[in-house]
This record gives sequence, structure tokens and C-alpha cells, in this order.
Amino acid sequence: MTYIKLGFGVQMCTCTINDVAIGVTQAGLSRYLNRRYGEGRKDEGASEKKNNLPKKKIRMRSTLLVNIRPSSGIQELADMMEKNTEAKWGNWIGFVILPLTVGIRDDPLDYVRQAKATIDRKKHSLEALYSFSVANLALKLFGIKAANTPLTRTTLSFSNLVGPKEEIGFYGHALDFIAPSCYGHPHGLMINFQSCVNKMTIVLSVDENTIPDPQRLLDDFEASLKLIKEAVYAKSLAQGRGGHA
Repeated sequence: MTYIKLGFGVQMCTCTINDVAIGVTQAGLSRYLNRRYGEGRKDEGASEKKNNLPKKKIRMRSTLLVNIRPSSGIQELADMMEKNTEAKWGNWIGFVILPLTVGIRDDPLDYVRQAKATIDRKKHSLEALYSFSVANLALKLFGIKAANTPLTRTTLSFSNLVGPKEEIGFYGHALDFIAPSCYGHPHGLMINFQSCVNKMTIVLSVDENTIPDPQRLLDDFEASLKLIKEAVYAKSLAQGRGGHA
């Protein structure tokens, strides 16, 4: 999946790459769970096209990692070596608790619109700054187990990291893509979106007891992105013809 495809959605929806990534995540998880709930029925092929989700609302929350550095982005080493610089060493990462909506939508763009509305509310809060400060304090006073307690109250972990915008190499080898991951988190699912030049890589870290078929979940992410892209094209054509979308 390419970074350019997400960018087209951003231009039409007046939203950010992060909004689209979370929208794709909600859509992909909804498709995956809808199929899983339809398994075992007489006509599984037909059930995949129906809404098989339980009537009771599925509660799903994610920890969304946020960079709270005073100077965001990738910093030059020379800038970090200067005195009294705002570019600091080490990780400065807070998090917010992000509710994810699981449901079947007629308009795929509704996933992105809902994600944007939720993220906009989080941006105007101090949740990321407070979570970073409280986690640091808990780590110093009570240890790593206490600092990780908020993470154990969520369903999954999500991050969207900005990579290099220009082609780079490592010991003479061109870097084609970046696929970050992490271990030790108390989650059965970790989702990482990582950009590199004009590509966007989606990396899933799963507990096989929770998600036995992660490749199918990745396929649902890709199918959801395709549907959102097609909806954006349809909207642009309708606006070009003088219609309302």
C-alpha cells in the first residue's frame, strides 16, 4: 500500500494521514469481526455480506501513541548536540485512549469522518501530556508494572509513525521500507502504520490465540482502504458534475 493512496483521501476529506489510517483500522476490524461472527453459519459466503455483528455494541479501545516533543519530526544529529536546543534525546511519547467503533457502514467514508471527529477532540485535550507525566512519575515511584497499568485496560495498541521523505540507505543498501514492531505489550493486537518515502507499511503484531489468521485481517485492511479510495473517487466525480456528496 502506498503513501500516495492515503494522500488522495486526505485531499478530498480535509483530514490528516492519521485520520485516514484510523478510519482504515476501524473499517478493517469491522470487516474482520463481521466475518468471524458469521463463521459456522449455513451459508458463510452470504453471511459475509450481511451484518453479523452482535446487537450489543462491541467496546474496543486503543492506546494511540503521541509524540509530545517541543520540536516534532526527525531531528538532525548536529541540532541535538547543540546547547539549549529544543531537540531532546530519548523517547517523549504520551498516549491517549482512543475508542474504536466497530460496525458496518453503507458509506466507507463514515469511518474516516468518525475517526477525524474523535481525533480532533483528543488534539484539543491535554491527555497525551498528562499520560506522559503520570507514567514517568509512576515508573519512578512504583516501577514498570504500575506505569503500564493504563495499557492493560485497553484492547489494542496503535501507532502511525512518519518515516524519511527521501530515499536513504544503510551501509550502501537502499532502504525500501520500514516495518517497526514491539514486544511486551499487554495486548493481543498491535497495529503500526509506518511511512517511508512514498510507501505506507502496515505491521500487525498479534497473539495467535486471539487472532489465528492475521493475514486475513491484513487483507481486510487492504480491502477497506480500496473501498475508501473508491468512495473518494465517486465523491470527486459527483462534485465535478455539480452534484452534492
